[in-house]
Amino acid sequence: MYARFFKRLFDAVLALAALLVLSPLLLVLILVGAIAFRGKPFFLQPRPGRGEKVFYMLKFRSMTDKRDASGKLLPDGERLTRYGAFLRATSLDELPELINILKGDMSIVGPRPLLVRDMVFMSEEIRRRHTVRPGLTGLAQANGRNAMRWEDRFVYDLRYVSRITLWGDIKIIFKTVLVVLRREGISEEGMATTADYGDYLLWRGDIDAATYGQKQKEAIDILEKRRHAKPKKMREQRG
Repeated sequence: MYARFFKRLFDAVLALAALLVLSPLLLVLILVGAIAFRGKPFFLQPRPGRGEKVFYMLKFRSMTDKRDASGKLLPDGERLTRYGAFLRATSLDELPELINILKGDMSIVGPRPLLVRDMVFMSEEIRRRHTVRPGLTGLAQANGRNAMRWEDRFVYDLRYVSRITLWGDIKIIFKTVLVVLRREGISEEGMATTADYGDYLLWRGDIDAATYGQKQKEAIDILEKRRHAKPKKMREQRG
């Protein structure tokens, strides 16, 4: 009953209240981010949502766009600024996602929205995590954040999808607050953030280079289709 009828209302009320209460902090972070990143405090990134529909997730920018001589982005560790590291350690970079929640792209609690290039490497069973709205936080984040193994994250995601309750969501929210305050699990050991799922599988030898390249192309194709998709109203006018 909660998951089907009341969770969306719960999300909207909490997100709106949080935006109102945190508006002074958000304004400060916008100003500081604009200074730190030359007028670009926000970062938009396509992520798969419910039903694997790709949406644009809004975050505070934490990395620069520095590239090498060939135009390729430098590794995360070289682009992550000190200010960006602070945002990530405190999870303040996630606050703009409250707008995604109000729009209906996301929920307060649910499996974290990963990258499209992570999704294409998932098995059909793991992709059940996309049958619900992705969350600002989730069961995996409340139990380890980015320091957790990929396999364990997916176990927590599927456990959450199988049983969504109001009390369960409340417990996850409070556990997440404690994890953030303790600054636990900010990144994978030895990395600035965490490895992509496909890279993880390749390093482990679970897939070969040919499969890795094929899946990466699949991810690019999905993003290209999303980028060139015409607005619904335009399609209806021409249809």
